[in-house]
Amino acid sequence: MCDARVSREVSAEVRVELERERQAVNIVERRPPWRDDLGPDWARLPVARLRYVASKGLWTLYYLRHTGRWERYPLLGPSRRLNDLLRELADDPICVFWH
Repeated sequence: MCDARVSREVSAEVRVELERERQAVNIVERRPPWRDDLGPDWARLPVARLRYVASKGLWTLYYLRHTGRWERYPLLGPSRRLNDLLRELADDPICVFWH
């Protein structure tokens, strides 16, 4: 999914990566520093979080609010099918993931 989001032509300007946590996977957009005084590290912009509840076998999709807090995505509930959540994330029908 990450590789499909960004074409090779712009891969020097933007990347989409996964960051794994204990029971979640965060999808982040990365961009190179745009000023020399920012240092060499690429900027990190969280896009989405997929949380897994092993006891129920369910994945839940979250988006990052302007407050900096994760909120459950309102149009699709928890699912055993991760691909359903990834498809919704890619389509982003209410424009909360890809700004």
